[in-house]
Amino acid sequence: MSGIRRRALLAGATVAFGGFLGLADGTVQHSWLGVDQAARGAVGLARLPQFDTPMETLSLLGDRVGLISLIAVAVLVLWPSRRRWAVGMPVVMAGTGGLQLIAKWAVDRPRPNLAAWGYPSGHVLSLVVFFGLIAYLVGTSRIDRRWRWLAAGASAGTVLGVAFSRLYLDVHWLSDVIGGFALGLAYLLLTIWLVESSRGRARRPGVVPPAAGGVIAEPGDLLPGRQAPTPA
Repeated sequence: MSGIRRRALLAGATVAFGGFLGLADGTVQHSWLGVDQAARGAVGLARLPQFDTPMETLSLLGDRVGLISLIAVAVLVLWPSRRRWAVGMPVVMAGTGGLQLIAKWAVDRPRPNLAAWGYPSGHVLSLVVFFGLIAYLVGTSRIDRRWRWLAAGASAGTVLGVAFSRLYLDVHWLSDVIGGFALGLAYLLLTIWLVESSRGRARRPGVVPPAAGGVIAEPGDLLPGRQAPTPA
């Protein structure tokens, strides 16, 4: 079953990246201009002075300071029990920064406010990866299922809220936001695929001897000079 899941992750990453490339080509050819302008007009109808500050605050989550704060909190929470992820999380998130810079430079599409480098939305890309990893870690933990669903819902709601704030603040087209979703999802699924694949290799017969009771020993459980327990 794990092999099927890994293939599904890789297939999902491929499809998401293909969607990102298709959107990128459409933005260069101005294929989505009508849809983008219609979405911009619809969001403009929802603009009210009392919503400006909340939207600006929400949007800060995907900014550099907001991301660094989120990553710092995640590292502090993960460090006591999942130190590999505590170290890996900043590395993975640093990759999103490089990825979005390359993508923005390659497409070089103006924003609705005529600022440079609109596609894809870096805020959305980064938060899809961050909260996707949080949802994955919570979902693979042993906590109660209700808390897993709550974490997944809160993560999805936060990403969608920030995505809407980017449209509301008129700093991205709709296709920019969708492109950020697509590229962030591709990167997220590829990251999870790499993690699952490394675990699968570590658990193959002959790589790490099984412990008593049929439980697979984790790498490092058997140190040099320590013998594997023999079944009774």
